[in-house]
Amino acid sequence: MIYRFTLISDEADDFVREIQIDPEATFYELHKAILASVGFADDQMTSFFICDDDWEKKQEITLEAMDDNPETDSWVMKETLLNELVEDERQKLLYIFDNLTERCFFIELSEIITGKEIEGARCTKKEGNPPKQTVDFEELTTAGNSLDLDENFYGDQDFDLEEFDPEGFDMGAGSVNEE
Repeated sequence: MIYRFTLISDEADDFVREIQIDPEATFYELHKAILASVGFADDQMTSFFICDDDWEKKQEITLEAMDDNPETDSWVMKETLLNELVEDERQKLLYIFDNLTERCFFIELSEIITGKEIEGARCTKKEGNPPKQTVDFEELTTAGNSLDLDENFYGDQDFDLEEFDPEGFDMGAGSVNEE
């Protein structure tokens, strides 16, 4: 049996990767295959999340053991087989490759191929360029100097842009700077 995963990104419209892998492989093997398919370095803390149909995070599978509490289930990539947590076509996962900004790839188990076997993992489709692996915070602050607030800012249609200073802090009543 072979699992065929499809990866997309909300940052790069033309980006698609398909990875075929044995269901008995570990999440770590899938992690390594993803990194190889996009040319990312293996120097970041990453996680997979098993998601529901609305991409809501359920179970986390971490690169390193994070929780030593025996009362809670913790899943580590090197110890967890894919078919332990992924068994249905259309199953959704997130692969967080930049934990500081929660940037990720959206992954779907697009096909379970029966009657065939595969050794290792193989990238079978490679379209478009992946997003940058990490974001430069100076670049973010330079690009984000202007506040882009519209009338639906956090669902409040009555907000007044004049109530915010350049960093976005409320300067209204109760402010420490009042004289």
